[in-house]
Amino acid sequence: MSEKPTAHKKRIELLDVYRGFAILGIFVVNIVIMNSTFLNQDEFAKQWTSNIDTITARVLQLFFYTKFFPIFSLLFGLGISMQAIKMLENKALKSSFFARRMFILFLFGVGHIVLLWSGDVLNLYAILGLLTTIFIKRSGRLILVLSAIFLLFPFYDQVLEALFDLVNFRPHTYLSEYTGASVNEIIRNGTYAQGIELRLREYLSNISMLFGFLAPIALSMFLLGLYLGKKEVFESAAAFIERIKKPAIVLAILTNLYRILFLFVLTKLEVYKIELVRMLFIKLMVIADVVMGLFYLWLIGWLWETNKFRKILTPLKYVGRMALTNYLLQSFIGLIIFTSVGFKGYETLSPSQAFLTAIGVFIFQLILSRLWLRYFKYGPFEWLWRCLTYKQWLPIRIDTGSG
Repeated sequence: MSEKPTAHKKRIELLDVYRGFAILGIFVVNIVIMNSTFLNQDEFAKQWTSNIDTITARVLQLFFYTKFFPIFSLLFGLGISMQAIKMLENKALKSSFFARRMFILFLFGVGHIVLLWSGDVLNLYAILGLLTTIFIKRSGRLILVLSAIFLLFPFYDQVLEALFDLVNFRPHTYLSEYTGASVNEIIRNGTYAQGIELRLREYLSNISMLFGFLAPIALSMFLLGLYLGKKEVFESAAAFIERIKKPAIVLAILTNLYRILFLFVLTKLEVYKIELVRMLFIKLMVIADVVMGLFYLWLIGWLWETNKFRKILTPLKYVGRMALTNYLLQSFIGLIIFTSVGFKGYETLSPSQAFLTAIGVFIFQLILSRLWLRYFKYGPFEWLWRCLTYKQWLPIRIDTGSG
């Protein structure tokens, strides 16, 4: 017997605003990688020395990198917990439901990598999302402690390297025969089949970063989202946002002081050349970036709940309601802009041009999402995910009545 969809409750608009905001930030970061892959990124960046491009690079470093991935991860964990709580209330919580849901998301991730872009996190989210469901019935204190441990542990690279040595897995070998020039040629002028092979090789070559850097952050934020969901903080968001106001501001100030110190002072010190010290400095920088991302959430929530700038923030909810669809759409647009499938723009945009392109694409997505949601209840991929999860053909059109 198939599960029935949980009864629809009034959406919490602030969560959709958060998701829309995260989708914007994620694409601002991702378009930099779409424009020039990790293999050639440092060399490519050296040619852009104008003031506007230098300023753009600093803006990305200070306000975007490692800020939006934690936000989106937290919201994903929160979504899992809110759905689980509804099912618990209906006495319908089953591990098979979440296993199926995460497996379908994993398949979306595979399709994303093969067809569109190698910089996928859906596979990672599916694996970690399934792991997170194990903790749904655990105490809030345990979940919070584990979240902190996964974020603070500094030796993931060493653990992962030891595991790879054990199984004789060498991620760097997958791109060892490629150069910046050959990658450029394939992306701009190669066949679609060559693009698929390159995407698969890129994904495998980035496994270390995916599981040694992104996975711990994602799992920590999933658990934090799970904790917030179990505490039902968004049922009384205004009170919660006001309660954490002072610690949020103090932490933001302290972590920003460290981030500035790291970017402009610490990396130039002689002690930075010592591997252990460098590793700890970088780990603290990552933690500071994650805290900055969480501060963004608090600030948006405060502006929303105090009605300041609510009209400006409201349009973000349309993109947020279709977060999965818009995430995939961004990769499709990237495919069209940068590869031989479309305009062959790979390694032609300056940092400022890439930034403005991301903003332009997001505005397009905002308009498109608003139009779509006039007629449909869900984004197309949200709907498909929902149908496959519940094993039912669910209605998608908004019933406007017979008039």
